[in-house]
Amino acid sequence: MVSGGTYGIEDIVHGAGYGRAILFLALTPILWSLPAAFMIGELSSALPHEGGYYAWVRRAMGNFWGFQEAWLSLVASIFDMAIYPTLFVLYLTRLFPWFAEGRRGIGVGLAIVGVCVLLNIAGVRVVSTTSLWLFFLLSAPFALMVVLSPVKYGALLHAATTPTTSKVDLIGGLLIAMWNYMGWDNASTIATEVERPQRTYPRAMLAAVALVTLTYIIPVAAVWMTGLPAASWETGSWADIAGLLGGPLLRIGLVLGGMISAFGMFNALVMSYSRLPLAMAQDGMLPRVFGKIHPKTRAPWVAIVVCAIGWAMCLGLGFERLVTIDILLYGTSLALEFVALVVLRVREPELPRAFRVPGGMFGAVAVGVTPILLLGFSVVRSESEQVLGMSSFAFGMLLIAAGVVAYAISVALKPSGWSIPAKPKAGTAA
Repeated sequence: MVSGGTYGIEDIVHGAGYGRAILFLALTPILWSLPAAFMIGELSSALPHEGGYYAWVRRAMGNFWGFQEAWLSLVASIFDMAIYPTLFVLYLTRLFPWFAEGRRGIGVGLAIVGVCVLLNIAGVRVVSTTSLWLFFLLSAPFALMVVLSPVKYGALLHAATTPTTSKVDLIGGLLIAMWNYMGWDNASTIATEVERPQRTYPRAMLAAVALVTLTYIIPVAAVWMTGLPAASWETGSWADIAGLLGGPLLRIGLVLGGMISAFGMFNALVMSYSRLPLAMAQDGMLPRVFGKIHPKTRAPWVAIVVCAIGWAMCLGLGFERLVTIDILLYGTSLALEFVALVVLRVREPELPRAFRVPGGMFGAVAVGVTPILLLGFSVVRSESEQVLGMSSFAFGMLLIAAGVVAYAISVALKPSGWSIPAKPKAGTAA
């Protein structure tokens, strides 16, 4: 749910150069990912509820903020989920340029959405097993590139590459690094479907931060040794680099890996995001139809189908624009989660926590500082991006304000209020 391998980081090198790209890839997990992993490790072990971060915020700050957390996450998902079919098509066109013509790429994207919907209705275990094997499969070509790069030391300094169309600059490179390292809270929404969540989540989070960081940095550092100019990089360039290092077969392997990466990420995130409408329907915040589950697999099939329709609507917006809007909305929801961490420390100090953010109350507050500060870069960039004739920032603010309106409508339609989750008794696991 956090990383589909090394794919998607090419524009970081184009915008920042090799040295700063590696610096971004090394510092971003420390300043952005590790704080989120600590926060999620504590809250998911204390409150392993269906809906994850939505349930945490609602418990800490009430129905209004819980609704806003879910709204922000779902709206962000509309843009986030459109990124992966976009990446799939970008890699596919490296082999078959025919798919870049007309609306063919959008047709391919719609097909990906449909297949992943069917896989998710088949159940969580099918999705998780598929994702694990896809990760190993897509990582194999990068391992071979790392081995070949020292042999080609300095050999690609004057290599002929396809002219790039990327316009990513330094801030754009940082935002793409943030996007590649975000999504840690997505795994929390399926907590009730995970074995031993109090033990599993903290260990998985911390191990994943280290693993993802290495899979990003090592291949970039290896290609740096070849002398290939940073200006040659753009989304999809891994395929061309692989061809220069290992010939046409390795190039085909990288293209197929990029397609597998995009498919695997989309497939796993369908599982996460679809649990939000399910949990909200169970709490009475959405119509009961969203709570319908498949009789055999227990998958929330109505929520999956409705979410998929929203994701399909944003296909074709373009990679960088989707990333900018996604980070702006996702970052706002992440900030609410950090606030919930502190509020629950104050209001429920006796809540059993199998894992705690170190440093006491100071640590609980400090862990959210750097991620929130980094969000300032998304605000800066969103003012220059255009969506529907307005800046991405203005567009994002309209979407955030729409959450308040949606909450008011929900209250008007359901004046009796919603159920309040029962607090666990002291000394028992949540």
